[in-house]
Amino acid sequence: MLQITVPEKEIYDESTNEFITVKECTLQLEHSLISLSKWESKWCKPFIHTPDKTVEETVDYVKCMTITQHVNPLVYQCLTSKNIREINQYIEAPMTATTFSDDRNGKRNREIITSEILYYQMIALNIPFECQKWHLNRLITLIRVCAIKNQPPKKMSKQELVSRNRALNAARKKRLNSKG
Repeated sequence: MLQITVPEKEIYDESTNEFITVKECTLQLEHSLISLSKWESKWCKPFIHTPDKTVEETVDYVKCMTITQHVNPLVYQCLTSKNIREINQYIEAPMTATTFSDDRNGKRNREIITSEILYYQMIALNIPFECQKWHLNRLITLIRVCAIKNQPPKKMSKQELVSRNRALNAARKKRLNSKG
């Protein structure tokens, strides 16, 4: 969870020709599958595969991430560039110590990831729905780990098999003080 403070700001309301003071507000935000799902249901496009979001889309995602109750809607017009930077750093943070080595084949999955795909993967991998509240990057890492761990073990190539057997035989010879 990220907590940011949006400072007090005076904004101009064109409809009433008045200045309105928007009080300082502390927002609690969560970048989760729930917020992703809310945003995608409104904008009807994949959040993860839309790198160049408009200002309106970005601010709307902040609204979707907000778990603070009863927030004045005008607060979102008062977000500072520092607030946006903090939010982007939070969204991009891995939130896990798990890392992956690159695929040897150089093949990357080109599937467009949407909230429904992530929910499907959670169901297929028996990941409990409580995880939909996790930081999205952490959930995606868990899905990836589960998928990797559920794959059948790779068969060894002949060269790898010969090398492994050679090492095992050498270890046995050494342990038994034998010459073979």
